[in-house]
Amino acid sequence: MRVDDFDYELPAELIAQTPAEHRTDARLMVVDPVEHSLVHTRFWRIGEHLHPGDVLVFNNSKVIPARLWVRKADTGAVVELLLSRQVNEHEWEALARPAKRLHQGAQLQVLQGMPPREGGGTDSGVTALVTEELAEGLRRVRFHLHEPMEAFLDRVGTMPLPPYIQQPPADRDRYQTVYAAHAGSVAAPTAGFHFTHELLDRLRAQGVETHFVTLHVGLGTFKPVTVERVEEHRMHTERYYVPPEVAAAVTLAKREGRRVIAVGTTSLRTLESAWSDGALQVGGGETGIFIYPGYRFQVVDALVTNFHLPKSTLIMLVAAFMGLAFTKEVYRVAVEQRYRFFSFGDAMFITRWVPGLSGGGAADGSCSL
Repeated sequence: MRVDDFDYELPAELIAQTPAEHRTDARLMVVDPVEHSLVHTRFWRIGEHLHPGDVLVFNNSKVIPARLWVRKADTGAVVELLLSRQVNEHEWEALARPAKRLHQGAQLQVLQGMPPREGGGTDSGVTALVTEELAEGLRRVRFHLHEPMEAFLDRVGTMPLPPYIQQPPADRDRYQTVYAAHAGSVAAPTAGFHFTHELLDRLRAQGVETHFVTLHVGLGTFKPVTVERVEEHRMHTERYYVPPEVAAAVTLAKREGRRVIAVGTTSLRTLESAWSDGALQVGGGETGIFIYPGYRFQVVDALVTNFHLPKSTLIMLVAAFMGLAFTKEVYRVAVEQRYRFFSFGDAMFITRWVPGLSGGGAADGSCSL
């Protein structure tokens, strides 16, 4: 399967630069891949397409202000760091740009706010040391702190927005879900942006269950697919955790034939990674699961998601859920109807997955762990 099969034309003006004024005001395309039907509505009406007993599973990971700028003590050169994985209390793996300037043993001064070229970059009072050079531009960096890491990042760091967003929102919380609880992601699980506490309360009142897992989104979300064949791509691993009560609720729903609905691709990847021996397993782990057409879903029956970048692993996952041919048709309609795309854009609710569809359906490929 070729990566180019997942390409599509997108006018630049359809890339959402700002979130909807109110979270639930986003448009919603309700998609039935079995009937090949589409319904255009608004997100606040998603409850009309949910049923008592449905189980919604969200990712409650919280985005950290993981983007930092540092100045080399010896040359004064400024380097950007994107924190990706915490090694211990004060040490992180980070993507350095440009990486060639940072070698093992380099002494760093951490700057506060935006880089000097954008009017920022004052001394934060924190120094750091490059302790190891890793592959693909990664460096291990130890920070010399006199405050908790979370407080340091809140004070010094900026949100690691995707490169297609030109200006960060005035309110940092708009790049968080309202239920974000556990800090650790370098990108938001954006399908959850459309939910408010009021909407969640309304769904619970109509008999819909809501549960939360945690998957900390890592650098893999920024990694482009550079190979020609889909099967050759390798994902970065990411940490996840499934609480006992969530494992029990999802396992029971599957046994009773009720729908398990993933809110976002990260929730879906967590559920599929943690399923074993006919049950959702409790606890944490790391997953590098790569889902593309041909994968047979074990847990997730329906999916809430945004519209994703061409040739990305996320659109490949969506194509695995509803078939490549139908995915292309849905995206063509979304462009034609002027939906807003990507992180701050509109949403889609894929109501069900049915295995074995032919002619570009859900079973036209494979899966890799």
